[in-house]
Amino acid sequence: MASSIFHTVEPERPDRTVIGVVSDTHGLLRPEALKHLMEVESIIHAGDIGAPNILEKLATVAPVRAVRGNNDKGAWAESIPESLSLQVRGHAIHVVHDLAQIDLSPAAAGVSVVISGHSHKPKLEQREGVLFVNPGSIGPRRFRLPVALAKLYVSDTGVQAEIVELRLPG
Repeated sequence: MASSIFHTVEPERPDRTVIGVVSDTHGLLRPEALKHLMEVESIIHAGDIGAPNILEKLATVAPVRAVRGNNDKGAWAESIPESLSLQVRGHAIHVVHDLAQIDLSPAAAGVSVVISGHSHKPKLEQREGVLFVNPGSIGPRRFRLPVALAKLYVSDTGVQAEIVELRLPG
């Protein structure tokens, strides 16, 4: 059974809160990703972190909340929860690594956004009034999938998201 921790993200802007969403770093934090995260107020890591120094580096940019992925093993990962429930400007956000492991019905639970990783495929999708966000992966490239992250723009009246595909050298 997944553990759940409730956090509140305090807005720093009067009109909206910007959250960076990353996943599947697998021990690699690209400088191109850090550049895109510089203006966010907080960062959510949707698992498969790969090493504790990844969270430490992200925390130099903004406060980080993370869930443990199926590849996050060892003592360093034991304290990282399998799921998170956040409230941002009155909107419920639920975070899990693998969407197949979600332990609730998001629409029935009043969740506005579900964030997951695992597939390495960036995707934004609305289902039953819930925004599903998979930022893709900013770690090692998998197959021919893009290297990407997402940003959430949370206002009092709604949540919008975008996928940011990283331009990599070479």
